[in-house]
Amino acid sequence: MSGSRRRLVGKVVSNKMQKTVVVVVERTERHRLYGKVVSHKRRFKAHDEASACKKGDVVQIVESKPLSKDKRWVVESVLTRATQVSEVAA
Repeated sequence: MSGSRRRLVGKVVSNKMQKTVVVVVERTERHRLYGKVVSHKRRFKAHDEASACKKGDVVQIVESKPLSKDKRWVVESVLTRATQVSEVAA
């Protein structure tokens, strides 16, 4: 059962820490009684050794041993890079 580590796909919302990114994983499910689609968001701190992830990237994270007080996930791969959009303040 050692090969059954969980893998999640989420979006990087913060990369301000050294070698750590914050990833938001959103899942949707249908309410069992009312049938309404409900979305749930959860934030994970993930280890990014090369500091390669930028804000807005879509990444795959994998469960690992505890690396710090809050960090139990490692960035496995970057699936989609964030597009650079220059915003000009009016």
